[in-house]
Amino acid sequence: MTRLGITVDYSDDFANSATEVTEFERAGIDVVAVAEAYSFDAVSRLGYLAAITERVTLLSAILPIYSRSPALIAMTAAGLDSVSGGRFELGLGSSGAQVIEGFHGVPFSAPLATLREVVEICRSVWKRDKLEHSGKNYTIPLPGGLGKPLKLINTPVRDSIPIALASLTPRAVEQTAEIADGWLPLFYHPTKSAAAWGEALAAGAAKRDPALGPLDVIVTVPFHVGPGSDQALDAHRQRLALYVGGMGARNANFYNDLAVRYGYADEAARVQELYLAGEKAEAAAALPDELVSDTALIGTESEVRSRLAALVESGVTTLMIAPVAPTREGRIGAVEAARAML
Repeated sequence: MTRLGITVDYSDDFANSATEVTEFERAGIDVVAVAEAYSFDAVSRLGYLAAITERVTLLSAILPIYSRSPALIAMTAAGLDSVSGGRFELGLGSSGAQVIEGFHGVPFSAPLATLREVVEICRSVWKRDKLEHSGKNYTIPLPGGLGKPLKLINTPVRDSIPIALASLTPRAVEQTAEIADGWLPLFYHPTKSAAAWGEALAAGAAKRDPALGPLDVIVTVPFHVGPGSDQALDAHRQRLALYVGGMGARNANFYNDLAVRYGYADEAARVQELYLAGEKAEAAAALPDELVSDTALIGTESEVRSRLAALVESGVTTLMIAPVAPTREGRIGAVEAARAML
């Protein structure tokens, strides 16, 4: 059965968002994710949600690995798992140089190797091993000083907390399929995902420890059924244009590269050219209609049902919806509608 979830974004009005989460829980969601970029931190919000929810899984989506030490990430995950009664899943990602170096003042280097070491260290901490790690990016304890190997004082609720990794490039996706419990792609296209990531997923799966079980494919999509779909789809088009056209540098935009792997090389180049020239409306208009519609669940009930079935058929196991209705009642109705369709 596909899990249904919802994401709490960077809103200042978290108290209202948290109240909605309790209503979404009653409406049938299985997972609630809390976002973090250069916003309020996700951890404090997840702790708050742990106290006011009863059964939903809590997911960080995502904690950037460079803003905390690996041991602190492990401690935080164990703490959230404890206060939630074993309901936490750790979503991790590297973020990017613009945020890590620009906001945190930390060098952004070797993201794949760093992420692998963070995962290894977290799993060691949760097992209450004495922490000793010798890698290219982290050496614990530091040599030549007073540090000594320590193990976590508390006993975690679980000695293996699920870890989901945000990844887009083939190398990153291959590593995710090898070492992670879950995968957090963005702008997932159900009928083109195999072309973009199929070889990487297969290569990672071939090296995967069977004890990890199947990879949980966690996909977030905007969701709206019925009247207002045109406006909702246009808002998604504008966001997609920002990522494909304006994220990163001209020759270092992972989302543009993804559009190319989806088969839209000419269109991706045109969108970026227009967006970087300041012609944002024209850039959005240059996006292929299929790319816009098939990376969302927006439209008539039959259209949404068809696209949702395509997502599940492609291997999505956790569907995170972002209801775009302007009212609380509309967003709760969207959760109920999505639950009924799964």
